[in-house]
Amino acid sequence: MSTQKKIRIGVVGTGGIARDHMKHYVTFDDVEIVGACDIAPGKARAFLDKYDLPNVPAFNSVAELIKNVEMDGASVCTYNTTHAECAVALLEAGIHVLCEKPMSFTLQGAVDMVRASRKSGKFLTIGFQPRYSFMRRKVDAIIESGALGKIYYVQSGGGRRRGIPFGTFVDKEKAGYGCLGDIGCYAIDECLHAIRYPKPLTVSAIATNHFGTNPKYYLGADKFDVDDFSVALVRLEGDVTFVFKDSWAMHADTLGDTLWLGTEGAIKLTSGKKEHNMPSRVMYFTDINGQHIDSVVWPNIPMDGYLCDVELERPIDMWFGKMRGFVDAVISNGPAPVPGEEILFNQAICDGIYRSSKLKKEVEIDIPAI
Repeated sequence: MSTQKKIRIGVVGTGGIARDHMKHYVTFDDVEIVGACDIAPGKARAFLDKYDLPNVPAFNSVAELIKNVEMDGASVCTYNTTHAECAVALLEAGIHVLCEKPMSFTLQGAVDMVRASRKSGKFLTIGFQPRYSFMRRKVDAIIESGALGKIYYVQSGGGRRRGIPFGTFVDKEKAGYGCLGDIGCYAIDECLHAIRYPKPLTVSAIATNHFGTNPKYYLGADKFDVDDFSVALVRLEGDVTFVFKDSWAMHADTLGDTLWLGTEGAIKLTSGKKEHNMPSRVMYFTDINGQHIDSVVWPNIPMDGYLCDVELERPIDMWFGKMRGFVDAVISNGPAPVPGEEILFNQAICDGIYRSSKLKKEVEIDIPAI
């Protein structure tokens, strides 16, 4: 019988996204849920009872949770605009943090989170579960191998034909961003993680809300006050150009394909009819001996399945990977699976898009020293 000490996990914010965290936590034999909190009275208690945890205490604030419960790690599943304050409080209390995306609403909030992590010695990881996609990892490996040569142009694609959510997603006071913070930050991470997140320098952007504010297309139009579409030209360090596009609603099936163009080759994620930004296929372009080679990248496993651990090569559920990765990192005391220092650049781009669209001009990105 194992005597391994269980990892003590708390949950901050018990809305919809917290359920995706909890449904995995409760399946892990090495995890013990020790507390939860939510600012809505009774909500945290109902959340814990749903998972048959009547003896686990519930609180109305992150401060009460920290004061009364000993935790090794915690999930921050609150409104976007409160991510920073909750994560900082946990980190300063010596608790590892998994914070849902987007990292924060403001660049300064993200900076504060990274500073708190470094000062406390506890890691901060951001909830980008697409990092655990099987084909995403295959594509990242090709790009990171250097096969494409120098990457000089990156473009996001996809977007939703229709897909505006309800509730706090469209409440500026709570979400800050709309489409940009919901799925846009995923697209930025998909594009830039594989090229090791060059530092963003300038952003010229436009964000609109033509569909969310129109009762013809959205039932909650009278309360909609965030973006449902945005496009941006981002200049990155190393003479890399990044063209960003994303939408919750539009009169088109896609905003285009996701591209990485390099001096020796290119990768294209062809946008099809699959949900959101999931590609229908991955294409690899290069030249060999003066001949154009355009090929499909398949989700293959190792050549000889009898001589390898096939289990490690089979696709896993992205959410399982995210939650298991966090727990394993808490056990080993780091490193963070998706480091806050890295996603700081993602947040800087989101912040730049937001500012540029409001000011209607190009803005410089100035990231404070960490």
